[in-house]
Amino acid sequence: MAIKCKLSTIMGTKRLNIQDVFIGTGLSRRTISELYHDKVTRVDYGTLNKLCEFLECELVDIMEYIPDKKDGK
Repeated sequence: MAIKCKLSTIMGTKRLNIQDVFIGTGLSRRTISELYHDKVTRVDYGTLNKLCEFLECELVDIMEYIPDKKDGK
């Protein structure tokens, strides 16, 4: 199983860069960059809340659950 961060996709759709999100959310550039490049191992609820509020989206627009493939299925 894996959790995939789709922040880069939604930022691209909305034509936003890391600086725009930094200014709009107050989150650190490092946090935004790690999420953008899907390099994080954990995310704070407050971070997700700020992103959803700023991007005017739902959590499922930012994070995606990808289940493991079962053998033969």
